[in-house]
Amino acid sequence: MGFTQPYLPPVEPDEFLSRPIRERLRFATQDWVDHGFGTQTVVYFIYIAKLVVLYAFGGVLAATLTSGLHLWEVGTWWNQPIVYQKLVLWTVLLESIGIAGAWGPLTFKIKPMTGGIRFWARTGTIRLRPFTWVPGTAGSRRTALDVGMYLVFPASLVLAIALPGVTVGDAPLDLVRPWSLIAPIVLLVLIGLRDKTIFLGARAEQYLPGLVMFAILPYLSFATLIVGLKLLIVTVWVGAGLSKIGKHFINVIPVMVSNSPCMPFTGLRRAHYRNAPNDLLPSRLARFMAEGLGTVVEIAAPLILLFSLNRTLTVVCAVFMVCYHLFIISTFPLAVPLEWNLLFAYTSLFLFVGFPAQDGYSVLDMSPAWLILVVFAALAFFPVLGNIRPDKVSFLPSLRQYAGNWATGMWALAPGAEEKLDRVQRPVGNTVDQFVAFGTPRDWAEVLLQKGLAWRAMHSNGRGLFSTLLSHVPDIEQRTLREGELVCGSLIGFNFGDGHLHDATLIAAVQEQVGFEPGELIVVWAESQPITRMTQDFQIIDAALGVVARGHWSVTECVTTQPWLPDGPVACEITWTSDPVRYPLGTGVGAAR
Repeated sequence: MGFTQPYLPPVEPDEFLSRPIRERLRFATQDWVDHGFGTQTVVYFIYIAKLVVLYAFGGVLAATLTSGLHLWEVGTWWNQPIVYQKLVLWTVLLESIGIAGAWGPLTFKIKPMTGGIRFWARTGTIRLRPFTWVPGTAGSRRTALDVGMYLVFPASLVLAIALPGVTVGDAPLDLVRPWSLIAPIVLLVLIGLRDKTIFLGARAEQYLPGLVMFAILPYLSFATLIVGLKLLIVTVWVGAGLSKIGKHFINVIPVMVSNSPCMPFTGLRRAHYRNAPNDLLPSRLARFMAEGLGTVVEIAAPLILLFSLNRTLTVVCAVFMVCYHLFIISTFPLAVPLEWNLLFAYTSLFLFVGFPAQDGYSVLDMSPAWLILVVFAALAFFPVLGNIRPDKVSFLPSLRQYAGNWATGMWALAPGAEEKLDRVQRPVGNTVDQFVAFGTPRDWAEVLLQKGLAWRAMHSNGRGLFSTLLSHVPDIEQRTLREGELVCGSLIGFNFGDGHLHDATLIAAVQEQVGFEPGELIVVWAESQPITRMTQDFQIIDAALGVVARGHWSVTECVTTQPWLPDGPVACEITWTSDPVRYPLGTGVGAAR
């Protein structure tokens, strides 16, 4: 790749795009091994500048200036609770605007690079309500009420950051004024009942519990506040570690490493595959990275931090967690949650080194003692429910951010159907048109989007999606394929890998504005795998007709076949259909197998 120009695969675009799907997938996935997506180097510098200047420097400057502290005297503020609180509020502010995670070219927001506020502060754009039973939330378009509540939310965060701190309870140091947190908490809950996109975009599953703790726990005791925050971050770490147990996560590591700009050695990239380029299943090194460093250590180190009374051991584990988050930052994962990772790296030092358990901040120092069980039960509720019933809980509250076990979707559009998406009220165009507006020739824009399809195919769920399309959509070779997450970003302004944002609800909302004819848009959408069985459920959705078929595929088959399905589609069995002629029960088992 060049500094200002992206790496382009060594193919003739027209010839490449005329190949059958599986041939395109083979070429694109093998090319991914050595080059990743091929993003130009300048893009990474833009992300680094945003992270360092806007987020880190801007956040610390805002936190210290409003708290009577000096930015340059790091020793006086690094373990100040009010600075930590305001950095959390600063993070929520940037996330809720849409300029933190899920921002920019690495999320296929090409031109413009910002989604978020461009969509959420505009009436008529698509609104996804999380529950149909909540009164007053019907409809799929934002109203003046939605926009008003949304705009007041970041304003309330700015107010909480700007106000100087006060002494609360027995706190030895100033804290954010608890009453200033009431408005952000209430607004985030109310917004969440009407609009799950903004709720998830603000990363409420991470920060809302923290805001509630900031507002309530200082009145019990300062130690209770610190211990509560420790329980929160340990739950996030351990929950993420537990979610990686299974067959999915090992496939995440090679894909992430291949796309990392900090991995310059081709040999090391290939070492994460069994025998690249012909065998792209994960190698033993990838298994060690996934199951050793990515699962066991991510569970063990946080638990040691929570219970350790030895300062040396605490410092070692805290430094490990800092390095862990810095490593994730260095890979620039496609959802680019860089700010979140930097905050958690700082949190590791602030909570566990700044307020060690042996100095009166252990789990036994929470008062009253029974509150430990209440806090832990509240924090663990959605991760437990989400892993048993993933259809009920987004993968973010389920704490499966990096697990590889995600709800996903693939859109198959008939010729000319993609242009109809321009009828959707939104401030941006389709992703391919954004590439063109940025100066990329249209044929090469199509090739680059094929790399997005390859990225999905290299994960276990992608092989199931392509298998279902190949088995149950007869004219699939004549259709334009789009990765569901990328389409989602252009339609609602936020895409963070959560398939619940582009399920049948979004498709119905799009259909209201577009009016596709039957067969013009076919979507295969799959739910995450629950921990109770080794299959994933999928739906086939016709935008004009709704869900027309349901079925499942075997996770084991998906993780043991190559991304381009050389032996044919994996078994994708239909268990229910509204059209038995077009989608016969029990078929689609992959004749080539």
